[in-house]
Amino acid sequence: MGLVIVERSFDHPPTEADLTEVAKREQQCREIRSITWKRSVMSRDRRRMICEYDAPDAETVRRVQLEASAPFDRIWSGEAHE
Repeated sequence: MGLVIVERSFDHPPTEADLTEVAKREQQCREIRSITWKRSVMSRDRRRMICEYDAPDAETVRRVQLEASAPFDRIWSGEAHE
C-alpha cells in the first residue's frame, strides 16, 4: 500500500452536501479495492482540493474515481516527507 494523491478543481465551489454525496458513491468501491481515505485539503476559495488515499496504486484509485463519477484533474503516487 502507498500514498496516492487525487487533485480536483471546481468551476463552482462544492457544498458539504456535494462532497458527502461523492464520498458515499466512492465508499463501497474503496472497500472492495482496499483503499483507505486519509484526508482531504480544500483551498480557502473552495475551488481546489487534494485528497490523500492509502491504496495499492494510482490506477486503482483512478478506477474508483471514474466508477463513482468523482471528477479529478490528476492522480499520482507519492511519498510523504515530514
